[in-house]
Amino acid sequence: MTIATIDPTTGELVQEFAAHTPAEVEAILARAAAANAVMASTTFAQRAEWMRRAADLLDADLDHAAGLAALEMGKTLGTAKYEVTKSANGMRWYADHAEGYLAAERPVEAASVGGSAAEVVFQPLGTVLAVMPWNYPFWQVIRFAAPALMAGNTGLLKHASSVPQTALYLGELFARAGFPEGAFQTLLIEGAAASALIDDRRIRAVTLTGSVGAGSAVASAAGRNIKKSVLELGGTDAFIVMPSADVARSAQFGAASRTQNSGQSCICAKRFFVHEDVYEAWLEAFVGHMAATTYGDPRDEATGFGPMATAQVRADAHELVQDAIDKGVTVLTGGEMPAGPGWFYPATVLTDVTPEMRIFRDECFGPVACVYRVSSVDEAIAAANDSDFGLAASVWTQDAAEIARLHDALEFGAVFANGNSASFFGLPFGGVKDSGYGRELGAYGIREFVNAKVVWTA
Repeated sequence: MTIATIDPTTGELVQEFAAHTPAEVEAILARAAAANAVMASTTFAQRAEWMRRAADLLDADLDHAAGLAALEMGKTLGTAKYEVTKSANGMRWYADHAEGYLAAERPVEAASVGGSAAEVVFQPLGTVLAVMPWNYPFWQVIRFAAPALMAGNTGLLKHASSVPQTALYLGELFARAGFPEGAFQTLLIEGAAASALIDDRRIRAVTLTGSVGAGSAVASAAGRNIKKSVLELGGTDAFIVMPSADVARSAQFGAASRTQNSGQSCICAKRFFVHEDVYEAWLEAFVGHMAATTYGDPRDEATGFGPMATAQVRADAHELVQDAIDKGVTVLTGGEMPAGPGWFYPATVLTDVTPEMRIFRDECFGPVACVYRVSSVDEAIAAANDSDFGLAASVWTQDAAEIARLHDALEFGAVFANGNSASFFGLPFGGVKDSGYGRELGAYGIREFVNAKVVWTA
């Protein structure tokens, strides 16, 4: 895949970038290896000072950074600014909390293990390779980089080939803030080269957010080399509406979830399971919100959502919709490929989805909602769990017993009641089944890439 900025609003090439040569990649790896000893010897206070400075720089660059996201993947300026600000605040969160998350622990009395002293300390692993996607080009990177650097690791970023300017900006940000040379660098390489890079002994761990296929390739390479890996591979997230739910509010939130980021979000709702008692009223309100949320120029404040990020992503989404249409699905709004320049796609609502349709099981990475009628909470649970993925779910009910049942029975990495799925600095983020393994964010995220070392004294 060409490493290039292509404006998804017009489809026009803006700038192409040469991939790093083998010699350049070797120099980047050497700098990272040299920086490991430096980073490991620094204090939490020193790293926190650099991290806060990097956050301040990102805040100061808000308009420029948000403009990059709008240009390279079509994110609306409003949502791009929110993402950049969230990234800066996430950096401050880890600057404030990393030392506490990695404080030495004494899980047992020393005498019970035959010693005078015994504790667990957390030490950095070394260089962590991150293979990151384009859909949240700042936040996806920062939620790896902030904890990894605060733990004393070094980081290498292999970003999506469609957001090279964002990748280069992030590759310079931490050095500008004062981190040691080589502590965080960007690699401009193809995806296949990233998997091969895992063979290098200087890479000690790898994290990837992306497709199941990419995750499988990275996990295979990491396993072959006995290296730690963390994978977040998307989902077909469930949105469940029960009779006691606030119909108007849940329909509005459902449409916002499905159209945010042009539907290109791992944790946005994709499969909607609505109880038959409120199905008609909810569906009417939901379709109204979806139809009213229109696409357009991401730089226009009136735009509901921008274009899809690449021509291939749009083609993949429409292929799933067309397959469903060919097999008898009902289209309540959208579903047609727009004419004209740019990679736009309308907010789309499908009903009468059957298992023969690919979209029944496949993740549709676009503003396309599949709505199902259910007759009970148990039917909703069974239908929601009938997926190869398990990232996040959102449930809507005022019944406390139903909330407890749904929280317990749904097979997802997170279940949100009466609110949309989201990522938070202080809570772990990740999934089960084909959605991957390991966690980002919170204490769980920073502990993924450290050595939990037992130190014992007789």
